[in-house]
Amino acid sequence: MTTLIERLGLTALHRLDPERSHDLAHLALRMGFGPRSAPYSSPRLRTSLASLTLPNPVGLAAGFDKNATLLQPLSRAGFGFVEVGAATPRPQPGNPKPRLFRLSADRAAINRFGFNNDGMEAIAARLATRPKGMTLGLNLGANKDSADRSEDFARVLAHCGAHVDFATVNVSSPNTESLRDLQGAEALRALLTGVIEARDWLKRPIPVFLKIAPDLSDNEIGDIAEVAQSVQIDAIIATNTTLSREGLRSPNRDEKGGLSGAPLFEPSTRVLARLSQLTDGSIPIVGVGGISTAEQAYAKICAGASAVQLYTALIYHGLSLTSQITRGLDALLERDGHTNIARAVGSKRQDWL
Repeated sequence: MTTLIERLGLTALHRLDPERSHDLAHLALRMGFGPRSAPYSSPRLRTSLASLTLPNPVGLAAGFDKNATLLQPLSRAGFGFVEVGAATPRPQPGNPKPRLFRLSADRAAINRFGFNNDGMEAIAARLATRPKGMTLGLNLGANKDSADRSEDFARVLAHCGAHVDFATVNVSSPNTESLRDLQGAEALRALLTGVIEARDWLKRPIPVFLKIAPDLSDNEIGDIAEVAQSVQIDAIIATNTTLSREGLRSPNRDEKGGLSGAPLFEPSTRVLARLSQLTDGSIPIVGVGGISTAEQAYAKICAGASAVQLYTALIYHGLSLTSQITRGLDALLERDGHTNIARAVGSKRQDWL
């Protein structure tokens, strides 16, 4: 349950500019406000993702902690794994403000941040002091003005890879011009081959994930599945934000940028189910997009996800949502007679195809 203090805090933050609220939430976490407990776990929830052993399958999506400044508070926020970033080789300010918009009537948000971050050197220094015991990943990005965006991903991995447990190639942000073009089969194959080579040079090679957009045709999803299998990517994160505005009611619905939150649940789940079908379980899938309840997390898992990630729902429910979802997910698995979450993965995939 959301605590009274958390409800009051969320009410106050929602009266402010969204990006200002985001910054104040960060400040509160650094000051010690927020959860202070280990991730909830059970034999049903403990699982593997690629080569990672997780206490539970509920993770934090990239974007909440772009610069790895919240590692300590996030390590005790109940997540089974945490992804920070995106990090680019050089610092960049991102797009002009305003660039974050609440869509309260839709339980959604639109952002057009544009990979604003402190750059890989500053972020690597923070990652090097990470708390022990957390499973930590880094979202890799490319500079907006880069002459070779494909090389940027490999550079960030080479510089930061020693300090994280997995890295995600993010070619699906809609806020960097032409970035999504890298999802095409040949461009994607070349990009991922370069990143895998950089990974293999690390003293401790780590899993490499690929994050894709929801706005893909069936043929494009098929191409991504084929490339991911051929280059032996370790997992696919499905999906990033959408450019669709279908069915929105909020005043800010026409702002440019990527839409996240409740409206993304169904389209992103359909994409992950199709990927699960095409890869036939050969590549783990992380389901993200629109999750705000244990039932929705469970639906993603039954559609083919081995783990899930949250972000936008935290804007409306606070960090206590993490514990609610993990405990609720445990109860749902018990209800359906699953002794471990792996038994539920893909069990109702056909419902989404």
